[in-house]
Amino acid sequence: MQIQTKFHGEIDIQTDQLWKFPKGIPGFETEKQFALLPIEGNPNFQVLQSTTTEAVAFIVSNPYSLIEDYSFDIDEPTIELLNIEKPEDVFVLAILTLKQPFETSTINLQAPLIFQMNNKTAKQMIINDNRFKTRHIIGQVKEEV
Repeated sequence: MQIQTKFHGEIDIQTDQLWKFPKGIPGFETEKQFALLPIEGNPNFQVLQSTTTEAVAFIVSNPYSLIEDYSFDIDEPTIELLNIEKPEDVFVLAILTLKQPFETSTINLQAPLIFQMNNKTAKQMIINDNRFKTRHIIGQVKEEV
């Protein structure tokens, strides 16, 4: 399948790169399918690219690699929607807002992306935990949490 992307231009994507978001992403509810694309030369970050809208793309990263004690429970509606049977079925990413200098970039810790690997579905889940912010500054994350 060929798609137009925000950061990579026109590319071919494989089925294993596709993720279904049954409810879309808050603010982008009509976007139901995304591709998870690598960023060349930077294995810590990826692009979550809509397969239908070129301009809808998010830089994402594993929040656990940036924050030592980040933790939350997946809520029951998310478990049911994604058909999660065990913790090993999922991985978590978070959306970043990149800025210059990089240390001032932010990560959304209050709305992680939950990916269910067995059925290739995903959801952005909102966490009601005031320890985490939607715009945690990356350069300060380890000290703040």
